[in-house]
Amino acid sequence: FQVKKKQFFHNFLTIMSFGVFGVFISVAIVSAGFYWLLPKVGFGKLDAVDYLALGVIFSSTDTVCTLQVISQDETPRLYSLVFGEGVVNDATSVVLFNAIKNMDITKIKSGAVLKVIGDFLYLFATSTILGATIGLFTAYVLKALYFGRHSTDREVALMALMAYLSYMLAELLSLSGILTVFFCGIVMSHYAWHNVTESSRITTRHIFATLSFIAETFIFLYVGMDALDMDKWKTTQASFKTSIGIFGVIISLILLGRAAFVFPLSILSNFMSGNSEKAPITFKHQVVIWWAGLMRGAVSIALAYNQFTFSGVTQDPVHATIITSTIVVVFFTTLVFGFLTRPMISAMLPQHRHREPAGGRSTGSNSPKDEFILPFLGDEDASGSGSGFVQAKRSISMMLERPIHTVHIYWRKFDDRFMRPIFGGPRSY
Repeated sequence: FQVKKKQFFHNFLTIMSFGVFGVFISVAIVSAGFYWLLPKVGFGKLDAVDYLALGVIFSSTDTVCTLQVISQDETPRLYSLVFGEGVVNDATSVVLFNAIKNMDITKIKSGAVLKVIGDFLYLFATSTILGATIGLFTAYVLKALYFGRHSTDREVALMALMAYLSYMLAELLSLSGILTVFFCGIVMSHYAWHNVTESSRITTRHIFATLSFIAETFIFLYVGMDALDMDKWKTTQASFKTSIGIFGVIISLILLGRAAFVFPLSILSNFMSGNSEKAPITFKHQVVIWWAGLMRGAVSIALAYNQFTFSGVTQDPVHATIITSTIVVVFFTTLVFGFLTRPMISAMLPQHRHREPAGGRSTGSNSPKDEFILPFLGDEDASGSGSGFVQAKRSISMMLERPIHTVHIYWRKFDDRFMRPIFGGPRSY
């Protein structure tokens, strides 16, 4: 609901490459690493689905520590990339995890990978559509129907309950609740938020921010309290040497799996950006993005419990060892890596140095340069002078050079002409 939509969608391809393709790369490396290294430290009684599940569990990130240190004003693009990747990474991890759990280990064939990818794409697309649909429905109800209008209590309640409804429907339909409620929140903030009174706007911002903070704090409290549950620690039969070996393997694979996609995909993003107005992702920024994804948090804990316990309880020593190892890794990465985040970022990104170019601010303007309006063959250019063809050629070349900017312009036009009159929100012109 509070995501900076302009920055998020301006960097959409880069964020999606980190949050989707990056997860697939990391899962492949981490899963293969576990399959190869865990038996070498005396721990290897898992099947293929468990190894893939472990790859997902330790590929989900928690970027909260880094976001608290990065300045959104000084480095808006870097902040957007870290925040956006964190959200998409969580959603992708949950969706991929569910797709892996649906695999039939007894019928794995050559097309099993394609089936997992197909299930992932289905869950991703349907969850996104469901969230956007409920967000649009909420906006239409607030704009067109009298119920709930001009009553702060009812407006806030309607927005909160409809967001929760999107999550519950997704879970009921075996889709991704986290992805559904994410896009529902984006659509609500884009349309529904403009259909309520000023007091309701202020109230919803504070309520959702407060509930988010409480939920996040509760999760960390839960993890901390659960770490004191001695049953799991007693159930595990791994020796101290084996436990240290497992911990070392996990940390090493987290570092390697993260680096395996952050740096190559950053280079690819810089290459694809070409001569666009976006600043390249510098090596220092790449290091910050890599570091931001080293922390593990709530999603890792939740997925580990989902795969290796039944209602939070397990009597299997192997599964208990995985649960305890996950808890230790979450604590270690959050405390140690989190503690080192501020000095590391201070060294990488000295304060009061604005790294974003002035052109980067044009993404939020309503008039993205007159020469980029893309009139492929305007009436004034059909005079036979050849200028129409030159204009079309120039427009096509700019579309190829700046595809995101082009899509953004056409989306704004479509949004102003068709969507906002129905669902609400201020016009861009």
